[in-house]
Amino acid sequence: MLVRTKKSWELPWSAVTPEAVYRSRREFIRTASAGLIGAATVGCVGATDARGAQGTLTAQRNARYSVADPPNPFEHITTYNNFYEFGLDKDDPAANAHRMTTDPWTVKVDGLVGKPGDYGVEDLVDFTALEERIYRLRCVEAWSMVIPWIGVPLSSILQKIEPQPSAQFVEFTTLERPSEMPGVRVPVLDWPYVEGLRLDEAMHPLTLMVVGLYGQVLPKQNGAPLRIHSPWKYGFKGGKSIVRIRLTDRMPRTSWALSAPNEYGFYANVNPEVDHPRWSQARERRLPEFFARTPTLMFNGYGDEVASLYAGMDLRQNF
Repeated sequence: MLVRTKKSWELPWSAVTPEAVYRSRREFIRTASAGLIGAATVGCVGATDARGAQGTLTAQRNARYSVADPPNPFEHITTYNNFYEFGLDKDDPAANAHRMTTDPWTVKVDGLVGKPGDYGVEDLVDFTALEERIYRLRCVEAWSMVIPWIGVPLSSILQKIEPQPSAQFVEFTTLERPSEMPGVRVPVLDWPYVEGLRLDEAMHPLTLMVVGLYGQVLPKQNGAPLRIHSPWKYGFKGGKSIVRIRLTDRMPRTSWALSAPNEYGFYANVNPEVDHPRWSQARERRLPEFFARTPTLMFNGYGDEVASLYAGMDLRQNF
């Protein structure tokens, strides 16, 4: 007889919010935050049957890949985040991202793929197969949130574009548009923003191509219309507002690793044993906490699923 071992981070069925309660709560959030949501959903009305008239998304809760932690409120998630293309302060993205045009949107796919080309969002994402997954997000600055992301496994997109046998890495490039992104006028990084994953990391079932959160089309300040989230990695690994996907046989030269290689490695796995040079990673500030008092979990609590990806690697050197 097969006995399935429950993962430490899985959401028990007893903790799943009943659908009626969840939708009622979502309606309240949508009403209370109408200004933010309205700005975030322009151009998305009626795109497919999976998108509602007010920019809502129809998604099936994936309990297997959801944590038991209660999600942060919509207001936390959409008003406190890093998106340096819109400014360096945590509230700059919410204040400035409304300038960004997201419709139409094209993603260039190239490199070691069988089907290169220019793709629209719906060419890549099957909006009839969306999943909601409640994931932890851990920032390298020692704060964290719990977010009900909506998206599809990144692997489903990579399978469509057919990686060649020699492909080993996936590189993601963020939009660079100075007329709409005031932050790129400041040389804090070498724009455009580039991030990447090893191909097996990108193909892992936990890695999500995100198109929404809290039942809504992804707000612009959170990386609309497409962003990546690998929940066992620090948040900066999740490329936002993606305009290019390139497969390569060499490790991508990612933005933060180029800017400060002693502080930001390519792998960026959440590891409480490897401190940032300027602060400890042993604890985190789970918003809205003021102090970092929650112990940081190795691989952000997803070790049962992903530790095998790094067997034999020194994670102090490959940080």
